[in-house]
Amino acid sequence: MFLTSLISITVLILVHLFVSRLGLSGIPRSKWLSLGGGISVTYVFLHVLPEFAEYQEMYTEHAASPLLSFMEHHIYGFALLGLVAFYGLERAAMRSSQTEREPHNDHEEHDTRIFWIHMFSFMVYNGIIGYLLWWREDQSTLGLVYYVLAMAFHFMVTDFGLYEHYRELYRRRGRWLVVAALLGGWLLGLTVEIEEIHIGMIFAFVAGGIIMNVLKEELPEERKSNLWAFLTGVAVYAALLIAT
Repeated sequence: MFLTSLISITVLILVHLFVSRLGLSGIPRSKWLSLGGGISVTYVFLHVLPEFAEYQEMYTEHAASPLLSFMEHHIYGFALLGLVAFYGLERAAMRSSQTEREPHNDHEEHDTRIFWIHMFSFMVYNGIIGYLLWWREDQSTLGLVYYVLAMAFHFMVTDFGLYEHYRELYRRRGRWLVVAALLGGWLLGLTVEIEEIHIGMIFAFVAGGIIMNVLKEELPEERKSNLWAFLTGVAVYAALLIAT
């Protein structure tokens, strides 16, 4: 288990370190980015969401907080929270003078706070993903392979988006921060076991973040996304998941 997990974290770290050197294009969108988006979304809808029913049943039986007792579907609420959180961050980044994704933005101040907020959020995000290399509902080797494959393509998508926002600032600083957080989450998983009910919460939050991060990269018309590459990623990965 340790060896396979070590190989997994190494693969994900390498994606972060070298994705900017792959020569991917933003407009028109690279086929690899659209393919990665399709794989990421398929993993959430066909592998993660079916597990929510089990987590929801567990959460309903054990939840003691009166603040959450009014929620009928607690676990889906955490997924929604992840989606909303990353939507808010993307909107803030697009309005920031720090971004290079909107060349016509006119800002009077060069505000670096958005960059650091963005990085902090992705550090938390990556830390959770690293931790889940150890603790997921599906603990099988095949389940780990599916998880790593989906996260590797997902990192390719998110890293390219961050690189387009911040260019050299992300290459020099940001990518090292998210790598450190990913490794930190993995190391935490070696020594700390969170209760399964809480694993469901953080897994749901990550699932919501994945959906948002993929769709905000694929949907805008100006990206000129490659529909066929996206659908290929969906079809191939769906067939793989269903077949096993």
